[in-house]
Amino acid sequence: MSFTLCTSGAAIAKAGASASATAIASAALLTEWSDEAEGWVCMKTRKDWVTDYPTGVLTGVLADLTSDLIAMKIINYDMSGYTQLSEAQTMLNVLKDNSDTLIKDLREDSFQKLNK
Repeated sequence: MSFTLCTSGAAIAKAGASASATAIASAALLTEWSDEAEGWVCMKTRKDWVTDYPTGVLTGVLADLTSDLIAMKIINYDMSGYTQLSEAQTMLNVLKDNSDTLIKDLREDSFQKLNK
């Protein structure tokens, strides 16, 4: 199931240039976080997007959402590389705001029907 909805590169890019080198080089960590994020997206939207992978406009939305969630885990893994804790916190806030909005929209039947 790992990296069905987004790429590791997208998540790493969102975590920023100061992300932990250890975290972004670890296939095991990234795979675990991808599995967790994809499961969380499916649970929160009440739809198994991994099994019923979209072919239309929703692919980008799901990639954006899932990469946000993985990026938050990368940032949270080790914030010491960021210039200040507030830099990492601001990045986390932006990612959370975006992911919260996308989850809210994807829970709606009208948005899920875009997959048909």
